[in-house]
Amino acid sequence: MKKFLKKTALFAAVCVIFTVSNTAVFAESKQIVLGGKNGWPVFQYEDNVTTGKGRFGYDCIELATNSFVFDEYTDLLIDFEDENSPVSAGYYDVVSNNLKVSNGSLIEKSAGLSRNIGGLNLFGKPGTFFGSEGFMGSFSIEFWLCPSLAENGEVILNWESSKNVHGRLVYQLLNCIFEGGHLDWTISNLFDSYAGPDGNGEFHLKGSSTIIPDTWSYHALSFDCETGILEYLVNGVTEDLKYITSNGKESGEVSLIIMGTPAQVEFCKEYTGKIDEIRILRRPYTPPDYQSAEAAGALGRMLYKPMGGRFETKPIVVSTGAILNSLTAEMSEPSQTEVSFYVRSGDNYFNWTDSYPEWKSVESGKPITGVSGMYFQVMCELYPDGNGVVSPSVTQISLDFEELPLPLPPFTVKAQAGNGSVTLSWNYSVDETAGGYYIYYGNRPGEYLGRVALEGPSPINVGNTTSFTLTGLENGKIYYFAVASWSSLDDRITGPLSKEVFARPMQKLGK
Repeated sequence: MKKFLKKTALFAAVCVIFTVSNTAVFAESKQIVLGGKNGWPVFQYEDNVTTGKGRFGYDCIELATNSFVFDEYTDLLIDFEDENSPVSAGYYDVVSNNLKVSNGSLIEKSAGLSRNIGGLNLFGKPGTFFGSEGFMGSFSIEFWLCPSLAENGEVILNWESSKNVHGRLVYQLLNCIFEGGHLDWTISNLFDSYAGPDGNGEFHLKGSSTIIPDTWSYHALSFDCETGILEYLVNGVTEDLKYITSNGKESGEVSLIIMGTPAQVEFCKEYTGKIDEIRILRRPYTPPDYQSAEAAGALGRMLYKPMGGRFETKPIVVSTGAILNSLTAEMSEPSQTEVSFYVRSGDNYFNWTDSYPEWKSVESGKPITGVSGMYFQVMCELYPDGNGVVSPSVTQISLDFEELPLPLPPFTVKAQAGNGSVTLSWNYSVDETAGGYYIYYGNRPGEYLGRVALEGPSPINVGNTTSFTLTGLENGKIYYFAVASWSSLDDRITGPLSKEVFARPMQKLGK
């Protein structure tokens, strides 16, 4: 008895091993590659990500830089992302533009390139900061700069106008130039009662940081009409500050801006290098709420939002019962950054929601279990470093999976017409994975949309048999038939159709 039990247990174990091994033998290993030399497909969803240059020169997915956006305080925004118009937002007309679009930007994809042959001249429409006369409130002028030379006298910004003061014209100037490796701001007669240190209505704000050629830096000129503080900041750090008040101190009465006759504002009039993200705001400079002190000192603001970015592929069709084994990513993950991957699967993506089917967290290169279906979907989250100045990137994602093979159909199918019926017969498929058969029928060649048979609408699962009769058919009408095998590994997997046959049910006279 013990010997019999041992033999039985051994036989059962062998059966289990054979079943698992048999499935593995029949399964076909396949791979889908996203990105790399094939390029990235259109995503179903993406937030705060963009394309950049990844490994081997291929496009990668990385975090989008924290670029300026148009809001209620924005008077002018120039980001050079549209080759047809440098002005992204704001009511300013382009008078002339000698700047070229360069892809060597720190922010987003493009920057303006000046080659010292005249820059970008704009004329503000009524209601804009440089297009209006009279009193103005707080403002800030901000931009990113990457000079090639940083030579004395190079002009970054220039605005010249005049205003009427007690019946006489007074010259006005707002000017920013390179001087001694720094930026020097000159403001003349912009404020109503401020005479300046020399009593002539003119004063200067000078930078102390050396502007390094071929290096991006962030600059802001800011005025707060509540406090009277006019300051110049480089990379978020104040380099010069003046109180525009009656006594030049914090205790004095604040002077307000009075703009004269509207005139052109010129950017990069005499300058060689790049400029980007030019912005004029109707409020003083304010660092973002989420900016860290370290990032403020380093770059003026975070290049990347701390909450990171995300993308989701569209559902990727494979085959019924496909099994995802692993996800392998070619990526760059610098210190403190992180890339997280998630996958999900199912047979009908039309009923998918944001949370159904549930996303499963996976690691690059590690085995995956429990993910199978006709569709796979991948989600990726990217997070910057703590200072928001370094982004991870993903150049390629490879999905390794197994597809169960489609079973071959019967090679020979015959149809025999009867009275309101047709009997189909065939030989068993030579394919060992065939577990049973479907009968397809209809009234037109190649269209198997029949619904009249008493045995059910097309296709009919007839099980593992080699003959079947369909009844309830209309005499005198021709019907077309084909047989397909379904897989013994998964009955949802159906192979190709057999050669088509036809028959016409008839009631024979005398019978």
